[in-house]
Amino acid sequence: MQEQVEKALDKVRGILMADGGNVELVDVTEEGVVKVKLTGACAGCPMSQITLKMGIERMLKQQIPQIKEVVSV
Repeated sequence: MQEQVEKALDKVRGILMADGGNVELVDVTEEGVVKVKLTGACAGCPMSQITLKMGIERMLKQQIPQIKEVVSV
């Protein structure tokens, strides 16, 4: 599943990089929790939690139904 998540994240990276940010995949648990690290401009952005939940998490859940949650570490 980790490879699927990495491919899905590649689709959103372009959008984040356009604003000076990025996302790193840290881990995918057996329970379907994806752990990511927001970097660059995203790391200090006050909108990062909205980006994480409404953008990254929603997109991953649509593409990979086994994903239960995306958390920032």
